[in-house]
Amino acid sequence: MSQNVLITGGTGSIGRRLTQLLQQQGFQVSLLSRATSAQPSQPNVTVYKWDVKKGEIDLKAIQNADHIIHLAGEGIADKRWTDERKADILESRTQSTDLLVQSLAQHPHHVKSFIGASAIGYYGGDTGDRPLTETTQGGTDFLAQVVRAWERSEDQLATLGIRTVKLRIGVVLMKEGGALPKLTQPIRLGAGAPIGSGHQYISWIHLDDLCRLIINALTDTSWQGVYNAVAPTPVTNEGLTRSIANVIHRPMLLPNIPAFVIKLMFGELAITVLGGNYVLNKRIAEETSFRYLFGDLENALKNLLNE
Repeated sequence: MSQNVLITGGTGSIGRRLTQLLQQQGFQVSLLSRATSAQPSQPNVTVYKWDVKKGEIDLKAIQNADHIIHLAGEGIADKRWTDERKADILESRTQSTDLLVQSLAQHPHHVKSFIGASAIGYYGGDTGDRPLTETTQGGTDFLAQVVRAWERSEDQLATLGIRTVKLRIGVVLMKEGGALPKLTQPIRLGAGAPIGSGHQYISWIHLDDLCRLIINALTDTSWQGVYNAVAPTPVTNEGLTRSIANVIHRPMLLPNIPAFVIKLMFGELAITVLGGNYVLNKRIAEETSFRYLFGDLENALKNLLNE
């Protein structure tokens, strides 16, 4: 009998690709969604309803699950960071996890493992070229505080005797959604340019490698605790911009976009593009047998940009 994987946030770009790959490997997949009318991207996917703000969840979702993958959370870079938006970003992560914990603590279940999304924002919005590993101390800015609270809420799962893995996810490169289409479009139009100094590091990962990492963490019971879910080779903003231009055969003609322009446009949210982190996948490299399909940036871009 196949194992059932319950995914929260499963209708997003990561969740859709993850569902495909899980089904290819023989897993049953179900989703927790705010709307039962949510359309799963694949057939044979059961959708259960939950309402995090009201603290409501269809308990059948929990009772049928062998594993939980928790991806739910408001998009960090979708809108300007007003006080209200900041509260939504934090609460969408912590309250959703708290609801899962409460449901598992109070009702019979057979969940064996919990794979929780986290983010490299844990280390702070801008840490320069200092190498960061899983044991590096966390930052103190807004994103770091969000991720710390997020991980604390996920730590409660371990107290229930459920194997818990937290993946600090870097910048996910994918065809649709995320940073890559936004970076590629102006380059195609001949208007691409590095942002700010261009020296800020981007710790990236190809969507397929992220999904394969999640599945590895689910199937290999030696995975436990925090892992940096990034490719082996961080790249600068300028390096990424030039690599995209090379792959799509476009020239780089314009000077860098000044930091003050980005700050005027985005306010506090500007840190997500002006800041950078040099994050290393130390635990994955040293403690697991995981092999990246797209550890090289050029190969990743060729795959995603169909060049």
